[in-house]
This record gives sequence, structure tokens and C-alpha cells, in this order.
Amino acid sequence: MKNAIEAEYGVKVQPLQCDITSTEGVDEVIDEALMIFGRIDILVNNAGTGAVAPAEDITDAQFENEMQVDLFGTFRVARAVAKKSMIPNGYGRVINIASMYGLVGNKIAPASPYHAAKGGVVNLTRALAAEWGKHGITVNTICPGYFITPLTKDTLESDYFAQYAKTVIPMERYGREGELDSAVVFLASDASTYVTGVALPVDGGYTCV
Repeated sequence: MKNAIEAEYGVKVQPLQCDITSTEGVDEVIDEALMIFGRIDILVNNAGTGAVAPAEDITDAQFENEMQVDLFGTFRVARAVAKKSMIPNGYGRVINIASMYGLVGNKIAPASPYHAAKGGVVNLTRALAAEWGKHGITVNTICPGYFITPLTKDTLESDYFAQYAKTVIPMERYGREGELDSAVVFLASDASTYVTGVALPVDGGYTCV
């Protein structure tokens, strides 16, 4: 993949592995990236997990893990990138991937820790946008709807969920591969220089009804 991207786009690519639940690990990988590239202009926080169970059966460990990965992990990485590169350079684009479930509840797949964490990401985005705007940094969040991924494939491809989706999504289908790309490109580009603190649903209309 690395070689293919470099060959097709003529850019340097360096994959780095990081445990975003570790502050030390995040700081180390950001330092390594800065040694390689000199600066970080665009950050997409896209790590996530999901505990699905009735709220009354969710364990402390499940709730804590959700917060550590989806919310605290997002903050750890944004904090390190802003402090070490974006604030000193007076420029940055932070794009957090939340979820439409960070904006609303749901009745089909109980996931209270996920809702709480992604809702936290939405308002963390607003808080960071308010703080870092003076440094030339925009901070926005994308709230995807139902997209088939390795984490969601079994659920979304089940008959019962497919029928449910048709009743709650105005476009009556799941998101397709590539339909998140344009939102990320817009928020990372100079086309969005005056856009910050925004939660952008890409959900086929789920959150409009």
C-alpha cells in the first residue's frame, strides 16, 4: 500500500503504529512523524471502537474503554499535534470522526458508551475550535451514518437491520465507499478556511428526521 500510494501520487508515505490510549505512545509517534516530515498540517482522528449491549448490562470496563479510545484518544492526539506542530506553525486542520450517534440516540442497537464518547467528540471539537482558532487552526468533526466496515459488516448486512435502515434513512440505503472522502477533503482544504467547530453529518439524512 505504501509503495502504491507513493507511485501513484508522487508523495512520501510513512506508516506509523500508535496506541492512542497511551499518552507516552502518542507523544512518541508524533515526535517520530515530525522528525520525518518536519510538520503536521492535517490530522484526521479516525480510531474507534463500539460496545453494543443494553445500558443496564454495560460494564465499567466497556464504558471506560470506549472513553479511552473514542474520546480521550482523540483528545490525546489532537493535543500533541497542536502543541508540537500546529500552534508553533500557526496553521492546522483537525478533522475528528465522530458519528451520527454522537448527535442522537437509537433504538435498534443499544450502545450508550459509544453515544456518550462520540457526543463528547462533537463538543470537544467545538471547544478546541474555540481555543485554537486564533492559531490558524480549524477543528471540525464528521458524523458518519451507516457505512459497511469490518466492524459493522455483520450487523448492517443482516436482513432485520437492512429493513430497519430503509425506514429511518431518508435515502433508504447505507453510505457507499468514497462518500466520506469529499467531506474530509473539503475540511482539509483551503475551501474551508472559514469553517470551524462544525459537526457535519454524512448520514443519508438519518439525523434530519
